[in-house]
Amino acid sequence: MITDLRLQHFRSYKDSSFELSPGVNIVVGPNASGKTNLLEALLVLSLGNSYRAKDNELVHFNKPWARLDIHLKDGSQRTVKITAENGQGKTYELDKKIYKRLSLPNTLPVVLFEPENLRLLSGSPERRRDYLDDLLEQIVPGYTAVRRQYRRALAQRNALLKQGGTQNQVFPWDVRLSELAGQIVRARVELTGRLNKDIGKLYRKLSGSKTKVVLEYQSRWPAENYETRLLKELENSLGQDKLRGFTGAGPHREDLVVLFDGHPTQESASRGEVRTAVLALKIIELKIIEELRETPPLLLLDDVFSELDGKRRHALTEYIAPYQTFITTTDADAVVGHFTESANIIPLR
Repeated sequence: MITDLRLQHFRSYKDSSFELSPGVNIVVGPNASGKTNLLEALLVLSLGNSYRAKDNELVHFNKPWARLDIHLKDGSQRTVKITAENGQGKTYELDKKIYKRLSLPNTLPVVLFEPENLRLLSGSPERRRDYLDDLLEQIVPGYTAVRRQYRRALAQRNALLKQGGTQNQVFPWDVRLSELAGQIVRARVELTGRLNKDIGKLYRKLSGSKTKVVLEYQSRWPAENYETRLLKELENSLGQDKLRGFTGAGPHREDLVVLFDGHPTQESASRGEVRTAVLALKIIELKIIEELRETPPLLLLDDVFSELDGKRRHALTEYIAPYQTFITTTDADAVVGHFTESANIIPLR
């Protein structure tokens, strides 16, 4: 639970401090007043990175550094310092201990719900892969490193393909890629199973319909022998991969599909059905993170109230009571009325 926040030279902020409520905090202001920047600061303090910008873009224009500070209810403190030069100077200070990177135990659990998420099911497969991987980074120790190593191995293999590398040159990267891919696919399949336990029931409750919603992770091979099957495919498809200049098989090419009564989203779901399913996923995300991290996550809602109709707004507010929540809006009246308890209003100009 965060009690206060200070932003120095961060994005549009020069030096601003905020007292925060343990319940609902509503950040109100016109467009370009810094509402999303405030949520972004909380995300950087929690997980270590922004969801939309490189480190050097987080520093206020023409300033050499930025600093973020929060205090938590348990008396602990955390600071993030970012230097603008080359975007390489980010450090984390947690209770006077300095870190260059945050491991999972040193992060704060957080769920971000922003307008782009509403296109999760209708957008590209990459969006859905990132959804699974971003959530896994918050609940599976070491997954961040596995994801990072897979990207590096994939980049190395692709570079060799473009250079016309031989079988002997490419093979070590085939082996490494396959090993990491197996870990990624098994984690994604397990997470999909967790999401599936609640998505159907929760969707029906939110929508009032009898539509059956099921998630399906579409992997090319079974998770239990994924490494062996992928390694064989990489060897057999080397010539084809050279021609196209990239690796055509692996978890970077797979998808999470949402089925409505057995039909893929793109074939049958209406815009309202898709938004209800995404809302259900975000609510389940809260529950999964709280269960596995054994602490309630922060909930950041970036202008999603304006994207949801009255029924879905009401449904969302029913589930966020246990969480410290930050909501951005241009119209406080449209949000405040959904909360029976008093909300902390943070006005921006």
